[in-house]
Amino acid sequence: MDIKLVNPFIESVATIMPQMGFQKITRGKMGMGQRSLKSLGVTALVGFSNSICGNVAYNMTNVAACHIASTMMMGMPIVQLDEMAASAISELANMLSANVATNLSSEQYPVDISIPSLTIGEDFFIDISEDQYLIIEMNVDGTILEVNIKIA
Repeated sequence: MDIKLVNPFIESVATIMPQMGFQKITRGKMGMGQRSLKSLGVTALVGFSNSICGNVAYNMTNVAACHIASTMMMGMPIVQLDEMAASAISELANMLSANVATNLSSEQYPVDISIPSLTIGEDFFIDISEDQYLIIEMNVDGTILEVNIKIA
């Protein structure tokens, strides 16, 4: 996968998360996955179309999703992923993907994004690719947000 297509995803997390109240964002491990992504608990899937087609899946544990939703909602305690917290995670996926689309467009790759699909549950698989996809771990204030990318 071309680095010009990957960097906008990393830059998006580094740009958007501080706007939501997060302080320290660093890139962690990178790797490759095969076809199916195993849900960690909460996964938001967004499709890309136009000059680039594919998917991005933002994958996190339930604890991470509650922490992220709580921070997005100005520190409101979130102990379970209720409807409002799930909506916050979907909106985060939308904002991250929209920023990726803007970044890709500036690289001469105009793209459209789908509405995020949110899945909740552990130990099930989501097909996001016919072959391999890229996995990027982003550490957001000590919480891992896994960004899984398959675009072409």
